[in-house]
Amino acid sequence: MVRNFIVSITRSGISLSGTALAVAALVLMLSLFALEQFGFEGGPYLGILTFLILPMIAVVGLILIPIGAVLWRRKMNRLSGSESMPMMPVFDLNVPKTRHWLLILLAATMFNIIILSTATYKGVEVMESVEFCGMACHAVMEPEHTAHARSPHSRVSCAECHIGPGADWFVKSKMDGAWQLVAVALDIYPRPIPTPLHNLRPARDTCEQCHWPTKFVGDKLSVIKTYEEDEENTELTTALLLHVGGEEGAGSTGIHWHVDPNVAIRYRSDETREEVYEVEFTDVDGTVTDFRDRKAPEDGGIWRSMDCVDCHNRPSHIYQPPGKEIDKAISAGLIDRTLPFVKREGLRIIDAEYDSHEVARVAITDQLTQFYTDNYPDQSAEASAAVQTAANTLGDIYSVNVFPQMKVWWNTYPNHIGHEQSPGCFRCHKKSMRTEERVAISRDCDTCHVLLAEREKDPQIMSTLKPE
Repeated sequence: MVRNFIVSITRSGISLSGTALAVAALVLMLSLFALEQFGFEGGPYLGILTFLILPMIAVVGLILIPIGAVLWRRKMNRLSGSESMPMMPVFDLNVPKTRHWLLILLAATMFNIIILSTATYKGVEVMESVEFCGMACHAVMEPEHTAHARSPHSRVSCAECHIGPGADWFVKSKMDGAWQLVAVALDIYPRPIPTPLHNLRPARDTCEQCHWPTKFVGDKLSVIKTYEEDEENTELTTALLLHVGGEEGAGSTGIHWHVDPNVAIRYRSDETREEVYEVEFTDVDGTVTDFRDRKAPEDGGIWRSMDCVDCHNRPSHIYQPPGKEIDKAISAGLIDRTLPFVKREGLRIIDAEYDSHEVARVAITDQLTQFYTDNYPDQSAEASAAVQTAANTLGDIYSVNVFPQMKVWWNTYPNHIGHEQSPGCFRCHKKSMRTEERVAISRDCDTCHVLLAEREKDPQIMSTLKPE
């Protein structure tokens, strides 16, 4: 019987093909894994090939082996006109040779189980890596991957925020990812990727694994350096004392009062969450207060319970406005502040649409060089190195914030923190948001921060804040 079983495998083209597929896939998988252990850098596609594609090929090959054997035995019975050859093999363990072959089969099965189990574990690890999320579909995810690499959460993997712990959300994310794979393969994905993500896991299951209302309590000093668009690029200082607040004692204060576990806030908005129509506030004693924008539609919109990402809507994918990026570059010495009008001209040149990063870099260099050649001919030669460095920096700034192939421009993804890039806080805290008794939502700026200095040259407060 064992001999007949082996014959049915070796004489079936399907079984032989399956054997070849399985052996080739397993050998290649082990070889690539060994190369990876020796430091071979294959990018995100090496992990995909080694732990996702090749294991699937190996499993298909292993499945084809018994299928081919059964079909061959059925064919032999049909040709002979009898059922002398059973569809499934019979193992008589009293026969030493049978026991020998059975042990070989069990050993091969255990080997395959160990290899495929390890590949499955590594495959899950690969699918949760930043490289897989950000680089496997490079053109689609380049904006988000680039922004993530520059963010405060650059050392936090994508899966920790987008999926979080537990198997249920992992499975759900991979099911969503299957359609995304189809969209990428057929080139039918939207440009730019729309936000917000309406099926994102609640922040209490992800953000609050590291952050929670009682962790950050009190005030925080924020000092912001900006530069005027004048010839001297005059430095201005803004100093803010942010009332971060949070849960402390019997209640919460400051900005993080919104996440007090004893109260509940819901709001109705359009799909983008940029236009808030209505806010429902439930106090600790159960009192419900409804604030409605008198200009908003009576019906429609989406109701949502407020959580972290309604203010921190871009915690890991932050796109800065051009002026802020140039200010940071000047403060860091990447752009020479002594270059006349460098803030104004840099802002003018990069706040534009170019067809690609390469085209942008050439245009930025040409325009900046031309400006100094035309307006400061006596200084342009000796300042050429500084101008070139400034142009390179402006090109870098453009390349990490604007992505023409995905139609991501400076204002595509507004940040709701504060109220500079978008209405932010004022989406809810606006004059038109009132109760039926015409009581408006608070618009007291001092609730969230105190201005110690606002765009001042050498403000006195800074000498007080900085010890001698």
